[in-house]
Amino acid sequence: MQRDPDRAAILDHDDRIVDFTTFFAAVDEAVALLQKFGVRGGDRIQIVAENSLALLSFLFAASRLDAWAIPINARMSAEEIAHIRAHAEPRAMVFTHRASSAAAAHGEQCGAVECAGHTFGAVMIAGPLPAEPEPVFDAAEEQVAALIYTTGTTGNPKGVMLTHANLLYASDVSIQVRGLNETDHIIGVLPMTHIFALSSAFLAAVRAGALMDLQARFDPGRVFRAIADGATAMPAVPAIYPLLLNHAREHGMEAVDAPRLRYLSSGGAPMDPDWKRRIEAFFGVTLHNGYGMTEASPGIATTRVGMERDDTSCGPVMPGQEVKIAPAPGTDGLVDGVGEILVRGPNVMKGYYKNPAETARTVDEEGYLHTGDLGFLAEDNALSVVGRCKELIIRSGFNVYPPEVEAALNAHPAVTQAAIVGRPAADGNEDVLAFVQRVPGVTVDETVLKDYLKDKLAPYKRPSRIVIADALPSASTGKVLKHKLIEQFAKEI
Repeated sequence: MQRDPDRAAILDHDDRIVDFTTFFAAVDEAVALLQKFGVRGGDRIQIVAENSLALLSFLFAASRLDAWAIPINARMSAEEIAHIRAHAEPRAMVFTHRASSAAAAHGEQCGAVECAGHTFGAVMIAGPLPAEPEPVFDAAEEQVAALIYTTGTTGNPKGVMLTHANLLYASDVSIQVRGLNETDHIIGVLPMTHIFALSSAFLAAVRAGALMDLQARFDPGRVFRAIADGATAMPAVPAIYPLLLNHAREHGMEAVDAPRLRYLSSGGAPMDPDWKRRIEAFFGVTLHNGYGMTEASPGIATTRVGMERDDTSCGPVMPGQEVKIAPAPGTDGLVDGVGEILVRGPNVMKGYYKNPAETARTVDEEGYLHTGDLGFLAEDNALSVVGRCKELIIRSGFNVYPPEVEAALNAHPAVTQAAIVGRPAADGNEDVLAFVQRVPGVTVDETVLKDYLKDKLAPYKRPSRIVIADALPSASTGKVLKHKLIEQFAKEI
């Protein structure tokens, strides 16, 4: 990048090619604009966006000002965004309305005004808003770069504080284990508001001098065109690959035109071995598997180029990290070598914003992050993930927290209580299933409840099925017995 500032850096969602010189000019413009809205070091900037040059420009601009970037997927509901705003207390809110109609709608609702930029186009900004800046640190290990929220509709959302050191480590280790360099053309199909795409793809591309091909929303046809045009790598989530194969089948594609494709990866959800074989047969390259979480910036383990595997192991632990397997909460020891995955290293978050108690429960005194996931380490240091200690559901690579969805359903006047469980789907994804106990004497149907959730939850959090019953199986204490739900209502789901 420094050797060749005219090298293409970004292929924007509108097919505009932007070189590194132009990109950093866009960052300069974003810095000046944020300063006009009173942004200072230690302030939080909420960026409601879909993939675009504008999003990336303001992410970098926040860093320049020692402010904290809060990237938020524009497809989240207004209520979710409002909860994050109330918790984070941003100094300004930026909406990439030119690249996202959803961002435009949020911007209008928040009273944002349009601000033109010569390079990144235009954005909508709300501010300056009442906010107290956080302390600014010289050390990269202390200064927060990004605040990534793992939940948004409960009364206690968790904002993960990731430092500059966290993100630099994550990007550099991504370059190392994936062999990225300035000749690479990376397909940016994942939202850059998600930590996987932000650190392991975009920041890695910038530091490697590679081209980032931004796609505002997943479009199978555009992905195949990018591959035919010389794309070399695509980080994705498991749910994307069956959609690509379905598109190929529907369009009579017996083979893929992939002159330079060398690297496909999957993360954010468990990988199905049958789909892995199908995808590798069609694309002619290995589908690499990885494991991580937002609190780990996010990478913990990944398979390596030249060390391909036939199983669904997540591969060796990332360089510079320590992983150990500990007895899962509530147990006395490992079961056949399986226990909770604990990780320590330069990837571990600074903590949860405004939540020291939860931070202390998640990161112990020795610096180990307790992931809440179950797994085991093989003799070759390859990590396999076999389940979860908690009830977390992963859908299309995004975390779905049952209490969050339950709270949204419980707010409906016809609902007495709701219970959410996940169920593995055939395509390697997970279905979100809802079981609702209605108020006696009140009539409500699935369509009404699904419509009710549209304004409360992002699409990926909404249940694919809502089963309505007079009563849910429960213990004597009234607690719903979730393990009996799928069995009891099998005929209805």
